[in-house]
Amino acid sequence: MSTAYADRLIESVRVKATPLCIGLDPFADKVPAMFGDLRADPAAVLVKFGTSVIDVAAKHAAVLKPQLGLFEQFGEMGYAAARMLVEYGRAAGMIVLLDAKRGDIGTTAEGYARATLGARPGFDADCVTVNPYMGKDTLVPFVSTAKALGKGVAVLVRTSNPGAGDFQDLQVGGAPVWRRVAEMLAPETQDLMGASGWSGLMAVAGATYPDEARTLREAMPNALFLVPGYGAQGASAADAVAGFVATKQGLEGGVVSSSRAVTYPAAAQTAKNMGEWRAAIEAAMQAAAAELRTACNR
Repeated sequence: MSTAYADRLIESVRVKATPLCIGLDPFADKVPAMFGDLRADPAAVLVKFGTSVIDVAAKHAAVLKPQLGLFEQFGEMGYAAARMLVEYGRAAGMIVLLDAKRGDIGTTAEGYARATLGARPGFDADCVTVNPYMGKDTLVPFVSTAKALGKGVAVLVRTSNPGAGDFQDLQVGGAPVWRRVAEMLAPETQDLMGASGWSGLMAVAGATYPDEARTLREAMPNALFLVPGYGAQGASAADAVAGFVATKQGLEGGVVSSSRAVTYPAAAQTAKNMGEWRAAIEAAMQAAAAELRTACNR
């Protein structure tokens, strides 16, 4: 298997035959009580819950996306648990995309890049999300670190949240800011290009804006997309793959993230034992994987 992140990701997605990415978001009010008291013993509960999710997720999805902010709320124990789960996910054969949304410059950005992508004491994640709105120099340390280590960088371009348009839709020279960000990033995709023709400099493209995703694909033809907004945020599977491209394997071009819909389905919230809980999230993950598989082969 190629050492380039983009090639590893696309090959793993093909093996699973679905672009599903499982978001690992620990909410204190949603993690079932059967895993323990999250407030009293966060490290133990986060690890038990996270490893249990990963054991099921690894069967249905190629990519795991831990949301670092939701681990950091539990202090140093949460941070330590997140690092352990990144390691566990990779050991389970998943590509781990750390959702940290870092965004700074110079030596600070270099520190963030080492912390997220570098080996211990870093997270050694396969990819990290980055906010580019301080400028292109925000990205340089992340891209150089990713290039040296065979990792990826996912850059916020057109996000899925309702307030995205507050800044991203502002017009600059006749085009929205998000389009200008995409144009800035397009030449940089060459730095993380794989043999597959896909780049590990990913673009975050919200499923809630399918028309913009199609336009974004025109601006960044080689970038893999990280697509949030499918599932709990209301976007359909067809919306989620709107920015993908037709290949002989079907529609390809990134991964589609789902977290709450697959890790906290209603049946899991009312489960009386671990067997019922596992069956509930397995059914939710299997259904999401199948729905996205169908959308990619329509």
